[in-house]
Amino acid sequence: MRSRFTAFAVGDAAYLRATWHASTRPRDLVLDDDVEWRSLEIRATSAGGPFDDAGVVEFVARYREGGVRGALHETSRFVREGGRWSYVDGTLSS
Repeated sequence: MRSRFTAFAVGDAAYLRATWHASTRPRDLVLDDDVEWRSLEIRATSAGGPFDDAGVVEFVARYREGGVRGALHETSRFVREGGRWSYVDGTLSS
């Protein structure tokens, strides 16, 4: 999760695509250069340990766009295949 946040922050679309599960990966990924990702707060985790094949992370990612602050609150699902974690999907919260 933290590495994907960092990839968003530095604009590394290739890394984001590489860590996105093939079943849900978008064909193209265009990042918004006007969004400045500022901080990541992990609120909760479920599973995702060294012997798990799946895990869930609830987080809040704070950003700034055009001088306006915002926050993205999501619960994300990950799976591990071949020893690597992949982002599957997420549910946004308000």
